[in-house]
Amino acid sequence: MLSPLINAKARLILAHGAGAPSDSPFMIMLAGALARHNIEVQRFNFPYMQRSIELGIKRPPDKMALLQQHFMEQIGLVKPGLPLFIGGKSMGGRVASMLNLPEALQVKAIFAFGYPFHPPAKNQWRTEHFVRLTTPLYILQGERDPFGKRTELAALNWPKVSVHWLTAADHDFKPTKASGLQQKQLISAAATYCSEVIDEILLAGQ
Repeated sequence: MLSPLINAKARLILAHGAGAPSDSPFMIMLAGALARHNIEVQRFNFPYMQRSIELGIKRPPDKMALLQQHFMEQIGLVKPGLPLFIGGKSMGGRVASMLNLPEALQVKAIFAFGYPFHPPAKNQWRTEHFVRLTTPLYILQGERDPFGKRTELAALNWPKVSVHWLTAADHDFKPTKASGLQQKQLISAAATYCSEVIDEILLAGQ
């Protein structure tokens, strides 16, 4: 599902989360916000999600190895010509961060929109691979995300990982009513940050 842009500065392959497909309201809003920054977004469904859509029955995600394999296939389908970035929403971002990316693919950075650091209320962290990352990982995280809150991560850091916090946001970037913000504003803020990072990388010629 490619949204071509005439003046695109970069291409981002964007994977969905565990429970919602590539055309979920969140994914559509995010892709639109990124496109306004001249980032061409390529969305796709993992095979288990496509089967779920076709059968009308919810299915659990495939094993990580299969998810990684399909993501790599998507990267292989990309036409050359634009600087390449990858990422995803929640599980999709985690899969992207766990790929073994050959240098020849020239993936410049990874973006995770709401990284699932651990299951809610459980001390099962999904960060073992962070110390082995060779490609920069940029995480856009809601301050009150139950999969990894700001207070939980305050003392943690990894060499290739940068976390950008979204005010009062949850896992889907929905804010508290008291904040006076709206989900679309926070999604737009996430897209703006993503664009700024891409500009810095391209300017540095990385």
